[in-house]
Amino acid sequence: MDHSYTSAWIVLIHQIPPEPNALRVKIWRRLQQVGALAIKQAVYVLPSSEQAREDMNWILNEIIEGGGNGWILEARFVAGITDDQLIEQFQEARKGDYEKLIREANSLLSDLPSAAESNDQTFLKFSSRVSRLQRRFNQVVAIDFFQAPQRWEARAAIKNLTEKLRHESAGGPSFKVDLDTLRGKVWVTRKNVFVDRIACGWLIRRFIDSEATFRFVDSETYHPESGEIRFDMFEGEFTHQGNRCTFEVMIRYLRLENPELIPIAEIVHDLDLKDGKYGRPETEGLGALITGLQRSLPADEDRMEKGARFFEVLHRYFSEHG
Repeated sequence: MDHSYTSAWIVLIHQIPPEPNALRVKIWRRLQQVGALAIKQAVYVLPSSEQAREDMNWILNEIIEGGGNGWILEARFVAGITDDQLIEQFQEARKGDYEKLIREANSLLSDLPSAAESNDQTFLKFSSRVSRLQRRFNQVVAIDFFQAPQRWEARAAIKNLTEKLRHESAGGPSFKVDLDTLRGKVWVTRKNVFVDRIACGWLIRRFIDSEATFRFVDSETYHPESGEIRFDMFEGEFTHQGNRCTFEVMIRYLRLENPELIPIAEIVHDLDLKDGKYGRPETEGLGALITGLQRSLPADEDRMEKGARFFEVLHRYFSEHG
């Protein structure tokens, strides 16, 4: 087969000391992450590009820092192996990745009806799994340098899954609202904000109205005014329902289709309701940060603004780590 590949190859040749074994495992994983192909023990190849040079240089630096050594070459193969053979090996390496994604997409598709019929939390967790699958597909595509044929089957399987998931989501509760009706409002909550109200404030500005105005009131003397929306307070439009904190209620009511919100909601739930329902490892750390924020900033406006940064960082973290 003629792939008409005419560029050079970036080659890394390394020597890693036998101990500690952790360094060898670390370097092997790094090479897998960048899509390098092993053509011989301790000899790895990437198609030539600026990104390939940068990736191999970073890996070589890690090897040297760990007590090993190595060399990076830009080369053309003239005997022993052809460009076509290398390309086929790269495609074969990605074939297994795509086939695994196809199997998982088909498995999720078969589970979709039962997930759609379950409660909101189950359905949102299912949506999160689909999003993670899409991210893994994107990661494989990034190192699929020669477009393995299985890429298109994997893409079709994931597209079919996401479209059916979107259809099930669209057929959800009838209480979904038009977010435009919530913009330009004054959002009112109790004074002395803590985790649930700070999280809701971030959610409002992140997903509903980036210019939202907040008002912090004394519940006993407050009287609602036109153009206001109350949250996390008695008789508020958004407040606790059953065993759900206000943050969870807002996500459910607004049908925010963002799987990264699920772990954040679980953390906020445990901190606000103190029932240890989810037990996520990040909960204690966020609790310490919010407590420190509350004690160091007396003004609710400052707490809301600076606390939002914590939730933005969490959102970024979960968007990458699921």
